[in-house]
Amino acid sequence: MKVRIDWTYKSPKDQVLKFLSEELEANDAIQIAADLERTGRTKRLQFVDRHNSNWSLKELKNYVTEIETEPHDVIVYYDGGFDRHSKRAGLGCVIYYKQSGNDYRLRKNTAIDELESNNEAEYAALMMAVQELELLGVHHLPVRFIGDSRILVNQMTGEWAVPEQTLARWADRIDQRLEKLGIHPEYEFVPRKENAEADRLATQALNYTAIESLTDISAANE
Repeated sequence: MKVRIDWTYKSPKDQVLKFLSEELEANDAIQIAADLERTGRTKRLQFVDRHNSNWSLKELKNYVTEIETEPHDVIVYYDGGFDRHSKRAGLGCVIYYKQSGNDYRLRKNTAIDELESNNEAEYAALMMAVQELELLGVHHLPVRFIGDSRILVNQMTGEWAVPEQTLARWADRIDQRLEKLGIHPEYEFVPRKENAEADRLATQALNYTAIESLTDISAANE
């Protein structure tokens, strides 16, 4: 989780100044906050997350300790491919996360039938990714969802309306599942070349190649 440090400083001449830092990883923010408090001139200090919730130093330390053994710092890439002749869709997702000091990558794809469009395949891929998060035990965290469908990203962020009822039903189901898990989604659009892993998984699913793997990438990089 990323936070900003919000603190008030009192100078030797009793001048009171207020500061708000750039976003920092929670662990880095805690270390910097400890340095600020050691000056003896910090009169008020708290942390602000991306949802404008305020955290005390004690609360943030407890949070970081609690989530260390659970999946956190989660980033999801998803993609859907669609064959309009067979109405068959290939779905792919790649989930990066940290747990107990290690970095993991989960890769999953599947194929489903009877969809209506490539846009629906994108929504189905996002739903599959959310279901995988639930299986991992991800909950009450911010999660980055990265995909190459501008339509889906803009619709899920509320920038665009969702006029098609089929897509609206997918969006509602995804929102409901995320709310149930306490996940705060952060949707990002990227060009297709930056979503190559999920795109490849979706294509492999269309070609009848099923993939499901979990890799400790921190161990692989040693």
